[in-house]
Amino acid sequence: MTPLRIALLQGPSGTPVDNAAGAAALREAIARAAAGGARLLVTPELSLTGYALGDEVRARAETADGPSAAVVAEAAAEYRIAVVHGFPELDPDDGTVHNSVRLTGADGRALATYRKTHLYGDFERGAFTPGEEPVVRAELDGLSVGLLICYDVEFPETVRAHALAGTDLLLVPTALMSPYGFVADALVPTRAWENQLYIAYANRCGGEGDLEFTGLSVLAAPDGTAPARAGAGPELLLATVDPVLLSASRARNPYLADRRPELYAPPRRHPG
Repeated sequence: MTPLRIALLQGPSGTPVDNAAGAAALREAIARAAAGGARLLVTPELSLTGYALGDEVRARAETADGPSAAVVAEAAAEYRIAVVHGFPELDPDDGTVHNSVRLTGADGRALATYRKTHLYGDFERGAFTPGEEPVVRAELDGLSVGLLICYDVEFPETVRAHALAGTDLLLVPTALMSPYGFVADALVPTRAWENQLYIAYANRCGGEGDLEFTGLSVLAAPDGTAPARAGAGPELLLATVDPVLLSASRARNPYLADRRPELYAPPRRHPG
């Protein structure tokens, strides 16, 4: 199987004035990633709009197949690269708004849309409705690719669910803030190791309102290494997901095979 060249967009800083400006910035990033030889671009959480939206979330929300998704799809097909972008998603059926990411294939077709299941802080819990589908996956270049968003990856259950479902590469758009850089430095590589999969963690950087994002985007490998790490500033991080390394690491590391799920259920209560 051929290695997959991926790009992680660290940034953009600030909040685009409107969704058209955000979509234009995504298109420019898609062109740069393709020029760097990437076949997949992963952008940060809420990359279309910026994270610090305050009361504008509903006004900026679009359906999963809305006008900004169409711009991304057109650019993905033009440059022959798959793209993950984040956006506030309006559900046309019930009017709820979700913190979502969409995976678009290199032919412009929508492959998957994931709604963040673990909302962080008062802003997110007030602005968004949590998703209810924990494992969302698609096939990309022979790999099983899964989606989570930021805080989701900090729960061991979410990544383990992907591992048990057979995910090879977990894509995690994020908006990790100071002072939590240890999540990118230590926790994400640990998740990759203990679950025997790759994790592509693409963060924001710089400031938005009162928030300061850490950067530190990383590709974490199943063998405990981090083949690519970003610093604190804007960056297009290029890295390679190697299926041969993935298979070899899984053959050496028996974590999943040695599990004893019968021991992990909640203890039964004894009467009296």
